[in-house]
Amino acid sequence: MKKRRKIFILLGIIILVFLFFLYIFKIAKYYPREIKLEHEPGFFGITYSKKYAQEIGLDWQEAYLAMLDDLGVKKIRIPVYWDDIEKDPSVFDFSDYDFMIKEAEKREVDVILNFGMRVARWPECHFPLWAEDLEISYLQERTLKMLETVVEHFKDEPTVLYWQLENEPLLDSFGLCPKSDYEFLKKELELVKKMDDRLVVISATGELSFWNKESKVADIFGTTMYRVVHNPFLGYIKYPYPSSFYRFKANLANINLDRAMVIELQAEPWIPKEDIANIYDLKYQKSFNLQQFKANVQFAINTGFSEVYLWGAEWWYFKYKLGENSQYWDFAKTLFP
Repeated sequence: MKKRRKIFILLGIIILVFLFFLYIFKIAKYYPREIKLEHEPGFFGITYSKKYAQEIGLDWQEAYLAMLDDLGVKKIRIPVYWDDIEKDPSVFDFSDYDFMIKEAEKREVDVILNFGMRVARWPECHFPLWAEDLEISYLQERTLKMLETVVEHFKDEPTVLYWQLENEPLLDSFGLCPKSDYEFLKKELELVKKMDDRLVVISATGELSFWNKESKVADIFGTTMYRVVHNPFLGYIKYPYPSSFYRFKANLANINLDRAMVIELQAEPWIPKEDIANIYDLKYQKSFNLQQFKANVQFAINTGFSEVYLWGAEWWYFKYKLGENSQYWDFAKTLFP
C-alpha cells in the first residue's frame, strides 16, 4: 500500500513538472510590458546572407541594394561562405563579396565580415565539396589558409569595421559541423590578429551557453537572441527568459556591455525552408508575426547591449517583393533612422 502511494505521488510530481514546463514553453507569452521602441540612431543593423537570399528565390544583388537604399541600413553583417569563395582548392573568387563591400562603402555603411569554418545560416558549416571528407587535421589546416586569404583580401577595406571569426564556434548541438575545438579557435584568432589589428567578434548562443569561454578570447562578444524556436520533439517552444537574463549572464562572464552586441536577433519565423517559399502559408505565424517582431525588438533594447543585428532581412524582402505582405519591411524601415 505504501509502495503504491509513493508511486502515485511520484507520478503526480512528474505530471505537475510536465504541465509547468508545458505552460512555460508552449502556452505563456513573453512580450515586454511596454513597446516603446526607443533607441539611439545606429543601434540596429542586419545580417545579409547572399546564399540564403538565393535559396528563397531572390535576386541577391537586388535584395542587397534594397537593404542599403530602401531600408537605409548603416550596419551589415555579411557571412563569407567558404564553398562560395573556394570552389576549387586554392582558387579564390571574392567578386560577389567585393560587390557588397564596395556598395556598402559608397553609402558609408559599416560591415562586420563573418568568416571561418562555421558561419551564419544553416547548415552552419559551408564546406566546399572538395573539403567535405577531409581528415580534421587537414581540414583545420585548410581553414587557416582560407582565413589568411580572406583577411589578406579585405584588410585594406575601410568599411570593414570588425572581423567576426566563426559563428557560435563552440555550439555542438546545432548545425552540421565537426565537434568544436576551443584550442583551434584560439589558433584561428591568433592568425587573424597577427595579420590585422581590427577588433574580433566571437559569438555564442544566447540560450544554450554560459559565454565564459567565448568572452575570454573575444575583443567584442556577440550573443544570439531567439524567442520562439522549433524542436522536432516538442514543436514550437517559447524561451521564458526575461531581458535581465542576458545581463545576468554577461555579469557572470565579466562581459562589459559596451563591448557586447546582439549579433543575431530573431526577426523571422522558424520554419522549414520549403514552407517559406509558399507565400500563402500562414504556418510561419506560429513562431513569428508583426507583434512578435516588435516585441523582439523591444526585448533586445531592454537587454542594454550596445548594438543589435536583426536576423531575417531576406525574409522581410521576400514577403514584400512577392506582394503578399509588406508590413515587416515597412516596420523594419522605422528601425534605421
